[in-house]
Amino acid sequence: MKISAPCHLEAHHHLESFCCGESLLDTWLKTRARKNEASGASRTYVITRSNDVIGYYSLAVGSVSHALVPGRIRRNMPDPIPVMLLARLAVDTSLQGQGIGRALLRDAILRTEQAAHIAGIRAILVHALHERAKVFYKGCGFTPSPINELTLMLPLSVVRASMGSR
Repeated sequence: MKISAPCHLEAHHHLESFCCGESLLDTWLKTRARKNEASGASRTYVITRSNDVIGYYSLAVGSVSHALVPGRIRRNMPDPIPVMLLARLAVDTSLQGQGIGRALLRDAILRTEQAAHIAGIRAILVHALHERAKVFYKGCGFTPSPINELTLMLPLSVVRASMGSR
């Protein structure tokens, strides 16, 4: 069965059977994603197969203190620094290890780059759940915070440079 392109979470998407192996991420999708949509707290994007969600990520606008940020990101920036928070990213266990997480991350980065044309966003920030997630994000170009190794950032200048090299 065909997997959809990432799209905004809608009422017709089925969440019940989603299982990524991290109960925190499973529960959030099933109990908070739609509430956060309604309140404007975050936006969730999903990939589906027959309307069953098989992967998702969530974005929210935020800011981060200079103290939490590597030098190249805080240079010439106000305190706090405007960021896009990658609040959640998960793939169903049945599809893990197939590059879908990286594809979802790439979509989140592209959407963030588009949003940065309308509002100031210096970087994408993620709070990794554990060491394994940290390794994933580091492999995708994110840099750990000097204060908290599980907080990582990807400057949009790096994204723009890589997009320009294509």
